[in-house]
Amino acid sequence: MKRHNVGELPLSSPAGDDRRLLATEEAEDKMDKYDKGRVRCSRLCFLFALAATVSILARHCYDAGLGRGDSAGVVRIEAVQHGLPPSVHRERKIVPIARSGEPSESRHSTSAPVDDGDDASSKPSASRSDESANRGKTSSKQGSPSGTHAHTKQRGGHPFERALAAADDKGDLCGGQYIYVHELPARFNRDMIQNCDKLSPWTDMCRYTTNGGFGPLLRGGKGAFQGNGNGWYDTDEHALDIVFHERIKRYECLTDDPSLAAAVFVPFYAGLDVARHLWGNNVSARDDLALDLVSLLAKSPEWRAMGGRDHFFVAGRTTWDFRRKDDAHAEWGSRLLNLPAAKNMTALVVEASPWHLNDVAIPYPTSFHPASDEDLFFWQDRVRALNRSYLFSFAGVPRPGDAKSIEGHLVDQCKASDSCSLLECSTTGPDNKCESPASVMKLFQSSTFCLLPRGATDTRRHAFDAMLAGCIPVFFHPGSAYVQYTWHLPKTHTDYSVYIPEDDVRKKNESVEERLRKIPPETVRAMRDAVVGLIPSVTYGDATSRLETTVKDVFDIAVAAVINKVTKLRRGIVEGRAEEERLERYSWKYPLLAEGQKAEDHHEWDPLFN
Repeated sequence: MKRHNVGELPLSSPAGDDRRLLATEEAEDKMDKYDKGRVRCSRLCFLFALAATVSILARHCYDAGLGRGDSAGVVRIEAVQHGLPPSVHRERKIVPIARSGEPSESRHSTSAPVDDGDDASSKPSASRSDESANRGKTSSKQGSPSGTHAHTKQRGGHPFERALAAADDKGDLCGGQYIYVHELPARFNRDMIQNCDKLSPWTDMCRYTTNGGFGPLLRGGKGAFQGNGNGWYDTDEHALDIVFHERIKRYECLTDDPSLAAAVFVPFYAGLDVARHLWGNNVSARDDLALDLVSLLAKSPEWRAMGGRDHFFVAGRTTWDFRRKDDAHAEWGSRLLNLPAAKNMTALVVEASPWHLNDVAIPYPTSFHPASDEDLFFWQDRVRALNRSYLFSFAGVPRPGDAKSIEGHLVDQCKASDSCSLLECSTTGPDNKCESPASVMKLFQSSTFCLLPRGATDTRRHAFDAMLAGCIPVFFHPGSAYVQYTWHLPKTHTDYSVYIPEDDVRKKNESVEERLRKIPPETVRAMRDAVVGLIPSVTYGDATSRLETTVKDVFDIAVAAVINKVTKLRRGIVEGRAEEERLERYSWKYPLLAEGQKAEDHHEWDPLFN
């Protein structure tokens, strides 16, 4: 269902307006004839008639939604569509229509599509994204008193009382869901895109910043993508900073009033920033922008409301790129997540720390960004019906210098089996098939199970590529998914995946194939259905088409979880409840606890995270 811009909406006037307008025009016509009859009309009468005409026209524009000075948002609710796949969660979705500052309908560049066939060698366009990082935000329906956005003393002495009151207002469809986007200077986001050639010493990031962070369109792929390839992009996992920001610009419940905000988004491209300096020895350069950011935030009234505990930002890299402990030149990363101010904020990263409380993992971006429910359902039906010729598959490379890695064992087992399909990855260079979306998707679509050991870090993007392909993931360490993506994946991991401890492969030399063959066929079918049902929750949809969707994707789930976290904290403060004390060393365990369990209680994975 198309979401219209204001200029496209029909101008519907109240009954009687057309008759009044016609009457006015007839009156003017008679007046003109009367003048021609040399009968003089009082100047006062003429001005009165003109004023009446202007008044009627103004009323017409006001009722059509074009003349409201308060920028109030019109809200409509799309009905739930029935008869759709039961595995997909659907609900009524709030669709406010922006009165001013509406983002343009498309952020897509005109760069040429990329043919991602196995032997693709054409160079994609390196066009840059020139869009403003802070385009207009939808003003809230409940504008701040007297037209001011300044923080004032609220009921009970809490500056977030209005936000909590809005959450309880059943007549406000955005109540409790408003997001305020903190205004930041361009150096924190837009300037990085303008200078995309300096974002990485190894990768041409300019091609990946196109199309709002999705990268160039993909074509071809020898059947790996659906239909004509619409919705498929060559997306870099480290472009998440841009992808999330572009999506939040189109969030249905943005507000210009921070006192109404359920949470505050900070559009700092932390991942892109640190990547420019990771391989250099200048540790000061790695920290400069992060220190500048926290200094700027601390001076704002929005920050003082809760000391930043209602703020969140996104960094498209692992947590380890932001946890340098000292200024030793050999130490990796920046100090961003170790800064006191950052510890108050929620950081959304692609891999979180099991031993820190201020970051949360959200899925890596894949190459699929559907623009409508229909595109998503079509893909789910496609992968559900695939004939999979291999029992299992693996995309990887041995790591002989890494004592913890089991990838070499899995490569050997895969080569020794006729039931395994192997995609051997080169470590660097254009011949690395593991960097080709078409090659990876063809591999995973051909097999029932996909092996996903730890790589350079605990997590890998291929876990979400596998789910997108309808392939049942096989994990070898709980840090690869189970203690990471707790907002997006089920707590009961056996519903959608297989777990084989690393030591069973490394020390016992257990056969992965034999373990997989022992799983009953009916269990395999149930697991595949569960994986296919998870595709929406691990996908970043394309909001630029302006087509309304009712399926929750990565963005929807993450924003709702942040809001829930902040709202729970605020209600506890208002009600005088003591905040739950959590120990950082158990941060991996808290999301897994059942009712009545304590973090100190024994867990089978305790030895893996000690």
